[in-house]
Amino acid sequence: MQSFPQPPSAKEEREYLKRCRAGDKDARNALIERNLRLVAYIAKKYASMDRDMEDLISIGTIGLIKAVDSFDESKGIRLASYASRCVENELLMNFRARKKTARDVYLYDTIGSDKEGNEISLIDIIEYEDEDIPERLTREQHLRKLKGFMNEVLTKREREILGLRYGLDGQREWTQREVAQRYGISRSYVSRIEKKALLKLNQCYQALM
Repeated sequence: MQSFPQPPSAKEEREYLKRCRAGDKDARNALIERNLRLVAYIAKKYASMDRDMEDLISIGTIGLIKAVDSFDESKGIRLASYASRCVENELLMNFRARKKTARDVYLYDTIGSDKEGNEISLIDIIEYEDEDIPERLTREQHLRKLKGFMNEVLTKREREILGLRYGLDGQREWTQREVAQRYGISRSYVSRIEKKALLKLNQCYQALM
């Protein structure tokens, strides 16, 4: 925190904003630089073992820049208050994007091949449309294997949540929000359970290859 400049006073902020709206790029840059301490403070709350603070600050700074460019001083609030929300939104959007990417990677990882030697993934087993009879039989074989792995390596809650999320018992697919409401937990916790379960299943298939 000590490496960042002090935030501007209310008077300085008003002057910078006035100049910034007049097209003064130096004033815009000053508003960004003088509020980096705020970005670092918020990023620290989201720091974890797998995310570097500099990376989080870079992402948060994008939110700060958006805040400076879209801030409306007529609303009667300080830039810092508005920027705090923008920075947090930018960080949360990045986390959600990373989780979705991680989920897609596990679902699309190769877990074997069909009778013709074509690679198949978990998503091929879970989702299918317009299959002919041989394809459906092959899929059903893999689905039985999948359910066997689920019973072997997943906890009861992991099996239930994965079944609901992907409609494995022929029912509709539930959203993370719906699953969270059913179990009385947060959506982020549902996401972590789902990701952990998919990783376990993927490891089971990898062990067969």
